[in-house]
Amino acid sequence: MTILRRRADFLAANRGLRAPTTGFVLLVRDRADGDTAMRFGITVTKKIGNAVVRNRMKRRFRALAREMLPASGIAGADHVFIGRNSGIERPFNDLRADLAKALERVARGESAVRRQPQPRR
Repeated sequence: MTILRRRADFLAANRGLRAPTTGFVLLVRDRADGDTAMRFGITVTKKIGNAVVRNRMKRRFRALAREMLPASGIAGADHVFIGRNSGIERPFNDLRADLAKALERVARGESAVRRQPQPRR
């Protein structure tokens, strides 16, 4: 598994399937390039908390990805975790269960409707 680093990859994943959970939103996009390697990326905005909180959240997401994506992830797809405020103090076992449910939904092809961006004031 490799890590997504380019902004273009994150934007492309945003056009894929979306599975919101309590602690995070999972975006999955099949690359359709014939490569079966899985890639994952993590995004936690500054709205979530200070640097300590955001880094802790990212460490937890990395641990989840390395534990569960090789067995349950979609081969040849990009997986992006977007951190949510409610995921800060969520127990790790609950995050694991959330990821399992999200991966099942994405494997079935179910996706939440993408929310339209709010106009700036």
